[in-house]
Amino acid sequence: MKRIAWPVLNVVYLLAMIGLWKLAADARLINPLWFPAPDRAFGALWEWIRTGELWQPLGKTVWRMFAGWLSACAAGIAIGAAIASSPTARALFQPSAEFLRPLPASAVLPVAILVLGLSDAMIVFVVAFGSIWPVLLGAIHGFRSLEPRLVEVSRMLVLTPWQRAWKFQLPAALPDIFSGMRVSISIALIVTVASEMLSSQQGVGSLMLIAARSFRSADIFAGIIVLGGLGYLTNAAVQRLEDHLLRWRG
Repeated sequence: MKRIAWPVLNVVYLLAMIGLWKLAADARLINPLWFPAPDRAFGALWEWIRTGELWQPLGKTVWRMFAGWLSACAAGIAIGAAIASSPTARALFQPSAEFLRPLPASAVLPVAILVLGLSDAMIVFVVAFGSIWPVLLGAIHGFRSLEPRLVEVSRMLVLTPWQRAWKFQLPAALPDIFSGMRVSISIALIVTVASEMLSSQQGVGSLMLIAARSFRSADIFAGIIVLGGLGYLTNAAVQRLEDHLLRWRG
């Protein structure tokens, strides 16, 4: 019964929010030039779908987001495992990580443009830089949190550090890693759209930027709807993957 009730409540809540949006727009609490009614926003979205204007920019945004996010996940897990498992790697990587971690991705964008130019590779790099930190920190915490009994078992079996990391530390670290990955994929979407806007590269971000410059508020809200739906679907996909791979947790 609960499995049915919660989705129904979620739909009711969503419809209620759209209804409040409609009431606020009709009451002209904000100038309609800046705050369109939902029918105008969904109408603009339908026009994008009908004419095919949406698909290529959306494909570009999704490609850049996933390429950067997957790169961040691979690098974050590898570097996090090294920092947590090896004093030498910790001395080598941790100072640089602590120096780079507070930097916003937007600060790296000009350097990336100088080195990589206005290209997909530039945006992918910036996305990877911006979204690596939750995965890296999750991996460090997860690899360090191995139970002492398992450490003793690995010593009794005379496992190498790599064997211990693969057979004991990685499974124990997966919950922390997936928590970081869920946060990271949201950051990847945000950085992708911001990078597209700042670099004027084709994507959903550039669609919204052009709409803003033309005072087409309905198109801006249509872009927000697209990005909200994309964020929801990607987070749900990562959550489903986590539930499948970590079903042993019960």
